[in-house]
Amino acid sequence: MPPDRLRSIVPMFGGGTRYVETLESILEFVEAHEPTTDELVEWHRRTFSNVSSRDSIMRRVSYLQKTGFLRQENEQWELGQAGREYVQQRGVATLLRIMCERNVGLRSLLYALSVGPMTIAEISDQQLDTHPELGWSRGETDMAKQRANWLWSMGLVEKHSEEYSLTDKGREFVAGAVEEWADAQWTVTAHGAEFSAGTYETTTHARVVDPEFRATVIARHDRTCPISGVDHPGLLDVAHVLPWNEYPKYRADLANVLPLSKTHHAAFDRELFTIDREYRLQVNPSFETDSELLRRTVLDRAGERISLPDASLNPKYVAQHNATLEWV
Repeated sequence: MPPDRLRSIVPMFGGGTRYVETLESILEFVEAHEPTTDELVEWHRRTFSNVSSRDSIMRRVSYLQKTGFLRQENEQWELGQAGREYVQQRGVATLLRIMCERNVGLRSLLYALSVGPMTIAEISDQQLDTHPELGWSRGETDMAKQRANWLWSMGLVEKHSEEYSLTDKGREFVAGAVEEWADAQWTVTAHGAEFSAGTYETTTHARVVDPEFRATVIARHDRTCPISGVDHPGLLDVAHVLPWNEYPKYRADLANVLPLSKTHHAAFDRELFTIDREYRLQVNPSFETDSELLRRTVLDRAGERISLPDASLNPKYVAQHNATLEWV
């Protein structure tokens, strides 16, 4: 069973760009002194201006305990497993891995930001659309802001005016994450049902992607295959316009993917149909079938414009894919 991940991400004292700095100061103090709770509270009060509430301090200490950075042994605090690991290795990559392992939604936010800048309100909607289990109210932005600020303090996003966008470091992470996190078998909840988001199979191959990437793709397209109308997340695959094996640099590009039912994904990969730059369905003239489903959803819809969100696919990728098809 995959471990339960935290739905709430707690801010650190010191400001939105200093969460990492604050975390490191706490870990250094705890490692050196193994303080009691009272000593840890007093250290916070001495270290951070305008911080006095014991409840506010302990809320952050409790979060660091849940994420494994701290642990309490008898009456004293010491480094937990994640805390020891981070102190030994340091680096953004180590911290981000720890945070992603223990918190819902950080990777999907990075994937979403790879498409373009987002406001906090848009981040809030993206997180809820992709991870309904987060459960906060529509329009609530505090939890979204904490997620953005953690990534900001790690140097993975930057803020311009009211929008957050990926830095070069953030883009480097996104480029490799879809494969690096492929074995993260988290359970995703959608419409009251749970399904494993990581591995899917087609008649042509088996492939594994990061479950948060898959959840991001499915949520971005309203959890529906635009060709078949299948709307159960467990029956949808992530289909790549420019093929996975031939174009590794585009594997995590949201403008290169769309959700297709397992049958229609296999048909797409076998070049039985495609879509053009105007999102019209183009059918291979040699495609023959006795399947009522495939006749209704593919053959009878030749030339029809399918429903896709505007700018959801890069037209250059579509044109490049179709240039390899002799019948287009």
